[in-house]
Amino acid sequence: MKRHWNGILRWFTSRINNGILEGINSLIQAAKAKARGYRTIKNLITIIYLIGGKLEFRLPT
Repeated sequence: MKRHWNGILRWFTSRINNGILEGINSLIQAAKAKARGYRTIKNLITIIYLIGGKLEFRLPT
């Protein structure tokens, strides 16, 4: 706790935490699981954008 004391006190003034970064990391890990077997990093990046963008591909009715 002594090592992190400055960060603990900083939270009370800024109210910023790493929750957003953890959420982005979770999206990337999900993309890596879905992209298993693809041959290039380009395909992994595409899957990350598709998952992170939350796009809906519904046909118009």
